[in-house]
Amino acid sequence: MTAREELLAAAAKRILITDGAFGTEIQNYRLDEAAYRGSLDLTKDQKGNNDILALSRPQVIDAITRDYLNAGSDIVSTNTFSANLISQADYGAEHLVRDINLASASIARKAADDFQARDGRRRFVAGAIGPTNKTLSLSPDVNDPGFREISFDYLKDVYREQIDALLDGGVDFILIETIFDTLNAKAGIMAVIEAGIARGVDVPLMVSMTLTDLSGRNLSGHTVEAFWHAVRHAKPVTIGLNCSFGAQQLRPHVKSLSAIADTLIMVYPNAGLPNDLGQYDELPEQTAALVREWADAGQVNILGGCCGSTPAHIAAMAKTVRGLPGRALPVPPVVTRLAGLEPMILAA
Repeated sequence: MTAREELLAAAAKRILITDGAFGTEIQNYRLDEAAYRGSLDLTKDQKGNNDILALSRPQVIDAITRDYLNAGSDIVSTNTFSANLISQADYGAEHLVRDINLASASIARKAADDFQARDGRRRFVAGAIGPTNKTLSLSPDVNDPGFREISFDYLKDVYREQIDALLDGGVDFILIETIFDTLNAKAGIMAVIEAGIARGVDVPLMVSMTLTDLSGRNLSGHTVEAFWHAVRHAKPVTIGLNCSFGAQQLRPHVKSLSAIADTLIMVYPNAGLPNDLGQYDELPEQTAALVREWADAGQVNILGGCCGSTPAHIAAMAKTVRGLPGRALPVPPVVTRLAGLEPMILAA
């Protein structure tokens, strides 16, 4: 079976578990700039460049990945949220984009395969792609609304470089996550489609939106429903929400998306809202109890955590949903569905 078929088969039996945050776990290692840099000959300060650790401190990324697998993750993601030309240019490391993605994918693949060899349970690897710090939908210049820092084709090519390296490194899926701009996501989707055509294979796509306010819109103004209508054509194996808020705040938006999406729902919220110091105080048992409500309501297929979540949070989630059936996929009627900032449905 293909990775898409295997994931669908596994999700038909139970709720699956993905991993949690990498950034906050890396912070626990208290690495200094020299540790980030390693033996790499780079001219800019590397402190905070978490993606570069796949080259300079691969043992750190490997350990975090294995901690999540030990906690019960069925899916682990690569530590490549900012491993693209635009983001790495801030660190003077844009020439290492391919190497970073290859290394991170290889680390995750090896760990997943090792755990699968122990018990025979399939472990999947998602190649993570973040949104970059550029937006195609909005101008960064308030005096020139039509100005854009980059073009659609440029961003598509940036994503394509990352996607090709992740696929060469052995990932099962491409995860376009923390989407604040729907047009950025479409550039990533196009890059995935083109990569699949070039390889002559189906490249399964995971898509995850992030909300910027409690009304349920992303930064480009799209509601959850409109966003789904805008990306459904790509036939993602999962659609969902991550980051932005904790599970409590995401509850109504998970319900809305679950009712309309005819594919798997994957949600990985933050561990609550940050405190005044930017720290996340929500305990693993609290997060697990909140996401259990989605499971009991039949609204999710895959659960995990984002900012502030730890292997302990993932272990608590895995425990609380163990044995529970996943959400049944709806069969929506065949009508024309369009997306502006709001969804538009034209009934027959």
